[in-house]
Amino acid sequence: MLECNCRGALRLPAAIQSMEKRGNNLYCVRIPLIYAYCMKPEMIITEREGLLLAPYATFSVDCGGRARPEVPHPLRGPFQRDRDRILHSAAFRRLSQKTQVFTGHGHGDYHRTRLTHTLEATSIARTIGRALRLNEDLIEALTLMHDIGHPPFGHAGEDALDESLRDHGGFNHNAQALRIVELLEQRAPGDSGLNLCAATLAGQRDRSQKKGRIAQPCLEAQVVDAADSLAYDSHDPDDALRYGILTLGDLDEVPFWRAAVARVQRMYANVEAGELQRAVVHELIDWQVSDLITETGRQLRERPLRNRADVAGAEAYVAMSAELQSYKLGLENFLRERVYRHPDLLATRKEYQAKLHELCEILRDRPGHLPNTFSSRIDSAGLERTIGDYIAGMTDRFAMQEWERFNTAFAKQAVIGFCKEE
Repeated sequence: MLECNCRGALRLPAAIQSMEKRGNNLYCVRIPLIYAYCMKPEMIITEREGLLLAPYATFSVDCGGRARPEVPHPLRGPFQRDRDRILHSAAFRRLSQKTQVFTGHGHGDYHRTRLTHTLEATSIARTIGRALRLNEDLIEALTLMHDIGHPPFGHAGEDALDESLRDHGGFNHNAQALRIVELLEQRAPGDSGLNLCAATLAGQRDRSQKKGRIAQPCLEAQVVDAADSLAYDSHDPDDALRYGILTLGDLDEVPFWRAAVARVQRMYANVEAGELQRAVVHELIDWQVSDLITETGRQLRERPLRNRADVAGAEAYVAMSAELQSYKLGLENFLRERVYRHPDLLATRKEYQAKLHELCEILRDRPGHLPNTFSSRIDSAGLERTIGDYIAGMTDRFAMQEWERFNTAFAKQAVIGFCKEE
Protein backbone atom coordinates (compact mmCIF):
# COMPACT_ATOMS: atom_id res chain seq x y z
CA MET A 1 0.00 0.00 0.00
CA LEU A 2 1.11 3.57 -0.73
CA GLU A 3 0.53 5.97 2.11
CA CYS A 4 0.50 9.76 2.09
CA ASN A 5 -0.01 11.92 5.16
CA CYS A 6 -1.41 15.37 4.42
CA ARG A 7 -3.47 18.09 6.08
CA GLY A 8 -6.91 18.09 4.51
CA ALA A 9 -8.54 15.45 2.37
CA LEU A 10 -7.03 14.74 -1.03
CA ARG A 11 -9.68 14.31 -3.69
CA LEU A 12 -8.83 11.02 -5.43
CA PRO A 13 -11.18 8.83 -7.48
CA ALA A 14 -13.75 7.28 -5.17
CA ALA A 15 -12.71 3.74 -6.15
CA ILE A 16 -9.25 4.26 -4.66
CA GLN A 17 -9.94 6.74 -1.90
CA SER A 18 -9.79 5.62 1.71
CA MET A 19 -9.83 8.26 4.42
CA GLU A 20 -9.37 7.99 8.17
CA LYS A 21 -8.93 10.82 10.61
CA ARG A 22 -5.82 10.95 12.79
CA GLY A 23 -5.56 13.68 15.34
CA ASN A 24 -6.58 17.22 14.49
CA ASN A 25 -7.43 17.40 10.76
CA LEU A 26 -4.67 14.98 9.81
CA TYR A 27 -5.75 12.47 7.21
CA CYS A 28 -4.18 9.38 5.71
CA VAL A 29 -4.87 8.43 2.10
CA ARG A 30 -4.18 4.86 1.05
CA ILE A 31 -3.89 4.06 -2.65
CA PRO A 32 -3.67 0.45 -3.85
CA LEU A 33 -0.24 -0.02 -5.42
CA ILE A 34 -1.75 -1.77 -8.42
CA TYR A 35 -3.62 1.45 -9.30
CA ALA A 36 -0.41 3.48 -9.53
CA TYR A 37 1.31 0.83 -11.66
CA CYS A 38 -1.63 0.54 -14.07
CA MET A 39 -1.96 4.28 -14.72
CA LYS A 40 -0.37 5.75 -17.82
CA PRO A 41 2.36 8.35 -17.09
CA GLU A 42 0.22 11.23 -18.32
CA MET A 43 -2.60 10.03 -16.04
CA ILE A 44 -0.31 10.08 -13.00
CA ILE A 45 0.78 13.62 -13.87
CA THR A 46 -2.83 14.71 -14.40
CA GLU A 47 -3.89 13.24 -11.04
CA ARG A 48 -0.99 14.86 -9.24
CA GLU A 49 -1.56 18.28 -10.79
CA GLY A 50 -5.29 18.02 -10.11
CA LEU A 51 -4.50 17.61 -6.42
CA LEU A 52 -1.78 20.23 -6.08
CA LEU A 53 -2.34 23.01 -8.62
CA ALA A 54 -4.81 25.87 -8.52
CA PRO A 55 -7.36 26.23 -11.36
CA TYR A 56 -5.46 29.26 -12.70
CA ALA A 57 -2.14 27.37 -12.98
CA THR A 58 -0.73 26.00 -16.24
CA PHE A 59 -1.45 22.27 -16.37
CA SER A 60 0.62 19.82 -18.39
CA VAL A 61 -2.37 19.05 -20.60
CA ASP A 62 -2.20 22.71 -21.67
CA CYS A 63 1.47 22.53 -22.69
CA GLY A 64 0.52 23.08 -26.35
CA GLY A 65 2.54 20.19 -27.70
CA ARG A 66 5.89 20.36 -29.52
CA ALA A 67 6.80 21.41 -33.05
CA ARG A 68 8.06 17.86 -33.58
CA PRO A 69 5.68 15.46 -31.78
CA GLU A 70 7.27 13.10 -29.26
CA VAL A 71 6.13 10.06 -27.32
CA PRO A 72 5.36 10.96 -23.66
CA HIS A 73 8.16 10.11 -21.25
CA PRO A 74 7.36 7.29 -18.77
CA LEU A 75 8.56 9.28 -15.74
CA ARG A 76 8.59 13.00 -16.56
CA GLY A 77 5.91 15.45 -17.60
CA PRO A 78 6.35 17.85 -20.53
CA PHE A 79 7.60 20.77 -18.44
CA GLN A 80 10.01 18.52 -16.53
CA ARG A 81 11.49 17.47 -19.85
CA ASP A 82 11.80 21.10 -20.95
CA ARG A 83 13.56 21.96 -17.70
CA ASP A 84 16.02 19.10 -18.15
CA ARG A 85 16.76 19.99 -21.77
CA ILE A 86 17.60 23.55 -20.76
CA LEU A 87 19.66 22.40 -17.78
CA HIS A 88 21.75 20.06 -19.97
CA SER A 89 22.25 22.56 -22.80
CA ALA A 90 25.62 24.05 -23.68
CA ALA A 91 24.14 27.54 -23.44
CA PHE A 92 23.18 26.95 -19.82
CA ARG A 93 26.64 25.64 -18.88
CA ARG A 94 28.28 28.73 -20.40
CA LEU A 95 26.47 30.93 -17.89
CA SER A 96 29.09 29.92 -15.32
CA GLN A 97 31.64 32.07 -17.16
CA LYS A 98 29.40 35.01 -18.04
CA THR A 99 29.21 38.33 -16.20
CA GLN A 100 26.28 39.25 -13.99
CA VAL A 101 27.52 42.68 -12.81
CA PHE A 102 31.16 42.11 -11.87
CA THR A 103 33.64 40.37 -14.15
CA GLY A 104 36.23 37.92 -12.91
CA HIS A 105 38.97 40.32 -14.01
CA GLY A 106 40.16 42.12 -10.89
CA HIS A 107 37.23 40.96 -8.76
CA GLY A 108 38.17 37.44 -7.70
CA ASP A 109 35.67 34.58 -7.61
CA TYR A 110 33.17 35.56 -4.91
CA HIS A 111 30.78 37.56 -7.06
CA ARG A 112 27.65 36.20 -8.69
CA THR A 113 27.96 34.97 -12.23
CA ARG A 114 25.09 34.74 -14.67
CA LEU A 115 24.75 31.08 -13.61
CA THR A 116 24.61 31.62 -9.84
CA HIS A 117 22.11 34.44 -10.36
CA THR A 118 19.96 32.05 -12.40
CA LEU A 119 20.11 29.39 -9.67
CA GLU A 120 19.20 31.90 -6.95
CA ALA A 121 16.31 33.25 -9.03
CA THR A 122 15.11 29.68 -9.71
CA SER A 123 15.05 28.82 -6.01
CA ILE A 124 13.07 31.97 -5.23
CA ALA A 125 10.66 31.38 -8.12
CA ARG A 126 9.91 27.82 -7.04
CA THR A 127 9.17 28.96 -3.49
CA ILE A 128 6.69 31.54 -4.77
CA GLY A 129 5.17 29.11 -7.26
CA ARG A 130 4.61 26.43 -4.65
CA ALA A 131 2.93 28.85 -2.26
CA LEU A 132 0.60 30.08 -5.03
CA ARG A 133 -0.09 26.50 -6.23
CA LEU A 134 1.36 27.13 -9.69
CA ASN A 135 3.24 24.72 -11.95
CA GLU A 136 6.73 24.55 -10.43
CA ASP A 137 8.17 22.56 -13.34
CA LEU A 138 7.18 25.26 -15.83
CA ILE A 139 8.47 27.95 -13.48
CA GLU A 140 11.81 26.18 -13.17
CA ALA A 141 12.12 25.70 -16.94
CA LEU A 142 11.39 29.38 -17.59
CA THR A 143 13.76 30.63 -14.88
CA LEU A 144 16.63 28.40 -15.99
CA MET A 145 16.10 29.65 -19.55
CA HIS A 146 15.60 33.33 -18.84
CA ASP A 147 19.26 34.42 -19.16
CA ILE A 148 20.79 31.87 -21.55
CA GLY A 149 20.66 34.45 -24.34
CA HIS A 150 23.01 36.83 -22.54
CA PRO A 151 26.28 37.56 -24.38
CA PRO A 152 29.64 37.90 -22.58
CA PHE A 153 30.16 40.86 -20.23
CA GLY A 154 26.54 41.24 -19.15
CA HIS A 155 24.46 44.19 -20.27
CA ALA A 156 27.59 45.93 -21.57
CA GLY A 157 28.00 43.08 -24.05
CA GLU A 158 24.31 43.19 -24.93
CA ASP A 159 24.49 46.91 -25.70
CA ALA A 160 27.61 46.41 -27.83
CA LEU A 161 25.96 43.68 -29.90
CA ASP A 162 22.78 45.72 -30.21
CA GLU A 163 24.79 48.62 -31.63
CA SER A 164 26.75 46.39 -34.00
CA LEU A 165 23.54 44.75 -35.29
CA ARG A 166 21.42 47.90 -35.31
CA ASP A 167 20.80 47.74 -39.07
CA HIS A 168 20.06 44.02 -38.89
CA GLY A 169 17.38 43.75 -36.22
CA GLY A 170 19.51 44.64 -33.19
CA PHE A 171 20.14 42.29 -30.29
CA ASN A 172 18.04 41.41 -27.23
CA HIS A 173 19.03 38.67 -24.81
CA ASN A 174 15.44 37.56 -24.23
CA ALA A 175 14.86 37.11 -27.95
CA GLN A 176 18.25 35.39 -28.23
CA ALA A 177 17.21 32.85 -25.60
CA LEU A 178 14.31 31.88 -27.86
CA ARG A 179 16.65 31.65 -30.84
CA ILE A 180 18.91 29.32 -28.86
CA VAL A 181 16.20 26.90 -27.77
CA GLU A 182 14.38 26.96 -31.12
CA LEU A 183 17.37 26.85 -33.48
CA LEU A 184 20.94 27.01 -32.22
CA GLU A 185 21.08 24.23 -29.63
CA GLN A 186 21.16 20.71 -31.03
CA ARG A 187 19.44 18.12 -28.88
CA ALA A 188 19.58 15.17 -31.29
CA PRO A 189 21.33 14.45 -34.62
CA GLY A 190 19.64 16.32 -37.43
CA ASP A 191 17.44 18.39 -35.10
CA SER A 192 17.58 22.14 -34.55
CA GLY A 193 16.68 23.49 -31.15
CA LEU A 194 15.44 21.74 -28.03
CA ASN A 195 11.89 21.14 -29.27
CA LEU A 196 10.33 22.68 -26.15
CA CYS A 197 6.61 22.84 -25.45
CA ALA A 198 4.60 25.68 -26.94
CA ALA A 199 3.64 26.95 -23.46
CA THR A 200 7.31 27.13 -22.39
CA LEU A 201 8.25 29.02 -25.55
CA ALA A 202 5.28 31.35 -25.05
CA GLY A 203 6.48 32.18 -21.53
CA GLN A 204 9.90 33.21 -22.83
CA ARG A 205 8.37 35.01 -25.82
CA ASP A 206 6.35 37.14 -23.42
CA ARG A 207 9.60 38.19 -21.75
CA SER A 208 11.04 39.30 -25.10
CA GLN A 209 7.93 41.32 -26.00
CA LYS A 210 7.22 43.24 -22.80
CA LYS A 211 6.82 46.58 -24.57
CA GLY A 212 3.43 46.88 -26.20
CA ARG A 213 2.24 43.58 -24.75
CA ILE A 214 -1.57 43.43 -24.69
CA ALA A 215 -2.36 40.15 -22.91
CA GLN A 216 -0.80 39.20 -19.59
CA PRO A 217 1.52 36.17 -19.56
CA CYS A 218 0.66 33.12 -17.50
CA LEU A 219 1.15 33.45 -13.75
CA GLU A 220 4.21 31.18 -13.92
CA ALA A 221 5.92 33.68 -16.26
CA GLN A 222 4.91 36.56 -13.98
CA VAL A 223 6.56 34.74 -11.07
CA VAL A 224 9.79 34.35 -13.07
CA ASP A 225 9.93 38.11 -13.76
CA ALA A 226 9.36 38.88 -10.08
CA ALA A 227 11.96 36.37 -8.87
CA ASP A 228 14.55 37.66 -11.35
CA SER A 229 14.44 41.25 -10.12
CA LEU A 230 14.04 40.17 -6.50
CA ALA A 231 17.22 38.10 -6.76
CA TYR A 232 19.47 40.74 -8.30
CA ASP A 233 18.14 43.54 -6.08
CA SER A 234 19.19 41.41 -3.10
CA HIS A 235 22.53 40.03 -4.26
CA ASP A 236 23.98 43.05 -6.11
CA PRO A 237 24.44 45.06 -2.88
CA ASP A 238 26.19 42.02 -1.38
CA ASP A 239 28.69 41.83 -4.25
CA ALA A 240 29.22 45.60 -4.22
CA LEU A 241 29.98 45.51 -0.49
CA ARG A 242 32.38 42.62 -0.95
CA TYR A 243 34.46 44.57 -3.50
CA GLY A 244 34.46 47.90 -1.71
CA ILE A 245 32.28 49.74 -4.21
CA LEU A 246 29.84 50.30 -1.36
CA THR A 247 30.11 50.40 2.41
CA LEU A 248 27.46 49.56 4.97
CA GLY A 249 27.38 53.29 5.71
CA ASP A 250 26.51 54.01 2.07
CA LEU A 251 23.61 51.59 2.19
CA ASP A 252 22.25 53.28 5.30
CA GLU A 253 21.03 55.94 2.85
CA VAL A 254 18.59 53.39 1.41
CA PRO A 255 15.29 53.09 3.34
CA PHE A 256 14.80 49.47 2.30
CA TRP A 257 18.26 48.48 3.57
CA ARG A 258 17.78 50.40 6.84
CA ALA A 259 14.43 48.71 7.42
CA ALA A 260 15.96 45.28 6.74
CA VAL A 261 18.83 46.04 9.16
CA ALA A 262 16.29 46.97 11.84
CA ARG A 263 14.42 43.70 11.30
CA VAL A 264 17.66 41.72 11.60
CA GLN A 265 18.71 43.55 14.76
CA ARG A 266 15.37 42.74 16.36
CA MET A 267 16.07 39.06 15.72
CA TYR A 268 19.78 39.01 16.64
CA ALA A 269 21.66 41.01 19.24
CA ASN A 270 25.22 42.33 18.80
CA VAL A 271 25.62 41.27 15.16
CA GLU A 272 29.10 41.86 13.69
CA ALA A 273 29.47 43.67 10.36
CA GLY A 274 30.18 40.57 8.29
CA GLU A 275 27.33 38.63 9.84
CA LEU A 276 25.05 41.65 9.51
CA GLN A 277 25.71 41.88 5.79
CA ARG A 278 24.78 38.25 5.18
CA ALA A 279 21.77 38.42 7.46
CA VAL A 280 20.41 41.55 5.76
CA VAL A 281 20.73 40.00 2.30
CA HIS A 282 18.80 36.97 3.55
CA GLU A 283 16.21 39.23 5.15
CA LEU A 284 15.76 41.22 1.92
CA ILE A 285 14.96 38.01 0.07
CA ASP A 286 12.69 36.54 2.75
CA TRP A 287 10.83 39.81 3.30
CA GLN A 288 10.17 40.37 -0.41
CA VAL A 289 9.15 36.76 -1.06
CA SER A 290 6.77 36.71 1.91
CA ASP A 291 5.27 40.06 0.97
CA LEU A 292 4.83 39.06 -2.68
CA ILE A 293 3.09 35.81 -1.78
CA THR A 294 0.78 37.61 0.67
CA GLU A 295 -0.09 40.42 -1.74
CA THR A 296 -0.59 38.11 -4.71
CA GLY A 297 -2.77 35.84 -2.58
CA ARG A 298 -4.88 38.84 -1.63
CA GLN A 299 -5.26 39.81 -5.29
CA LEU A 300 -6.32 36.27 -6.17
CA ARG A 301 -8.97 36.30 -3.44
CA GLU A 302 -10.33 39.72 -4.42
CA ARG A 303 -10.24 39.05 -8.18
CA PRO A 304 -10.75 35.29 -8.49
CA LEU A 305 -9.55 33.52 -11.61
CA ARG A 306 -11.58 30.60 -12.91
CA ASN A 307 -8.80 29.18 -15.07
CA ARG A 308 -5.57 29.95 -16.90
CA ALA A 309 -7.43 31.67 -19.76
CA ASP A 310 -8.69 34.36 -17.37
CA VAL A 311 -5.11 35.44 -16.64
CA ALA A 312 -4.50 36.84 -20.14
CA GLY A 313 -7.32 39.38 -19.91
CA ALA A 314 -6.64 40.49 -16.35
CA GLU A 315 -4.20 42.96 -14.85
CA ALA A 316 -0.94 41.58 -13.49
CA TYR A 317 -1.47 39.54 -10.33
CA VAL A 318 2.05 38.73 -9.14
CA ALA A 319 3.22 41.84 -7.29
CA MET A 320 4.40 43.15 -3.95
CA SER A 321 2.54 45.51 -1.67
CA ALA A 322 2.75 49.25 -2.35
CA GLU A 323 5.13 49.68 0.60
CA LEU A 324 7.58 47.06 -0.65
CA GLN A 325 7.34 48.33 -4.23
CA SER A 326 8.34 51.78 -3.00
CA TYR A 327 11.21 50.35 -0.97
CA LYS A 328 12.35 48.26 -3.93
CA LEU A 329 12.28 51.21 -6.35
CA GLY A 330 14.43 53.25 -3.98
CA LEU A 331 17.00 50.45 -3.76
CA GLU A 332 17.08 50.02 -7.55
CA ASN A 333 17.62 53.75 -8.10
CA PHE A 334 20.46 53.70 -5.59
CA LEU A 335 22.11 50.68 -7.23
CA ARG A 336 21.80 52.28 -10.66
CA GLU A 337 23.60 55.44 -9.58
CA ARG A 338 26.12 54.09 -7.08
CA VAL A 339 26.94 50.61 -8.45
CA TYR A 340 26.01 50.12 -12.09
CA ARG A 341 27.35 53.60 -12.98
CA HIS A 342 30.38 53.43 -10.71
CA PRO A 343 33.47 54.81 -12.54
CA ASP A 344 35.35 51.51 -12.22
CA LEU A 345 32.48 49.52 -13.70
CA LEU A 346 31.91 52.08 -16.46
CA ALA A 347 35.60 51.92 -17.41
CA THR A 348 35.49 48.11 -17.53
CA ARG A 349 32.25 48.27 -19.50
CA LYS A 350 33.80 50.61 -22.07
CA GLU A 351 36.87 48.38 -22.47
CA TYR A 352 34.90 45.21 -23.10
CA GLN A 353 32.39 46.89 -25.38
CA ALA A 354 35.25 48.14 -27.57
CA LYS A 355 36.65 44.61 -27.81
CA LEU A 356 33.29 43.13 -28.78
CA HIS A 357 32.89 45.80 -31.45
CA GLU A 358 36.33 44.84 -32.76
CA LEU A 359 35.37 41.17 -32.81
CA CYS A 360 32.28 42.00 -34.87
CA GLU A 361 34.36 44.01 -37.36
CA ILE A 362 36.99 41.29 -37.67
CA LEU A 363 34.38 38.63 -38.42
CA ARG A 364 32.58 40.88 -40.89
CA ASP A 365 35.81 41.38 -42.81
CA ARG A 366 36.96 37.77 -42.45
CA PRO A 367 33.89 35.49 -42.17
CA GLY A 368 36.17 32.54 -42.87
CA HIS A 369 37.20 32.73 -39.21
CA LEU A 370 33.72 31.61 -38.14
CA PRO A 371 33.48 27.94 -37.09
CA ASN A 372 31.81 25.66 -39.63
CA THR A 373 28.73 25.21 -37.46
CA PHE A 374 28.12 28.95 -37.75
CA SER A 375 29.42 29.70 -41.26
CA SER A 376 26.97 27.11 -42.61
CA ARG A 377 24.11 29.34 -41.41
CA ILE A 378 25.20 32.48 -43.25
CA ASP A 379 23.04 31.78 -46.30
CA SER A 380 19.87 31.31 -44.23
CA ALA A 381 20.44 33.78 -41.38
CA GLY A 382 22.76 36.33 -42.98
CA LEU A 383 26.33 37.19 -41.99
CA GLU A 384 25.45 39.81 -39.35
CA ARG A 385 23.00 37.62 -37.44
CA THR A 386 25.40 34.68 -37.62
CA ILE A 387 28.16 36.82 -36.12
CA GLY A 388 25.74 37.88 -33.37
CA ASP A 389 24.88 34.24 -32.64
CA TYR A 390 28.55 33.30 -32.44
CA ILE A 391 29.63 36.15 -30.17
CA ALA A 392 26.52 35.91 -27.95
CA GLY A 393 27.39 32.27 -27.24
CA MET A 394 30.89 33.13 -26.03
CA THR A 395 31.87 33.18 -22.37
CA ASP A 396 33.77 36.19 -21.05
CA ARG A 397 36.99 34.19 -21.12
CA PHE A 398 36.55 32.84 -24.64
CA ALA A 399 35.64 36.29 -26.01
CA MET A 400 38.90 37.68 -24.61
CA GLN A 401 40.87 34.71 -25.99
CA GLU A 402 39.38 35.21 -29.46
CA TRP A 403 40.07 38.94 -29.38
CA GLU A 404 43.69 38.32 -28.36
CA ARG A 405 44.10 35.52 -30.92
CA PHE A 406 42.85 37.62 -33.80
CA ASN A 407 44.88 40.68 -32.83
CA THR A 408 48.06 38.61 -32.36
CA ALA A 409 47.58 36.91 -35.73
CA PHE A 410 46.93 40.18 -37.54
CA ALA A 411 49.93 41.83 -35.89
CA LYS A 412 52.14 38.98 -37.12
CA GLN A 413 50.70 39.30 -40.63
CA ALA A 414 51.42 43.02 -40.60
CA VAL A 415 55.05 42.41 -39.59
CA ILE A 416 55.49 39.75 -42.30
CA GLY A 417 53.97 42.06 -44.89
CA PHE A 418 56.21 44.91 -43.83
CA CYS A 419 59.32 42.69 -44.04
CA LYS A 420 58.38 41.54 -47.54
CA GLU A 421 58.01 45.13 -48.68
CA GLU A 422 61.45 45.92 -47.28
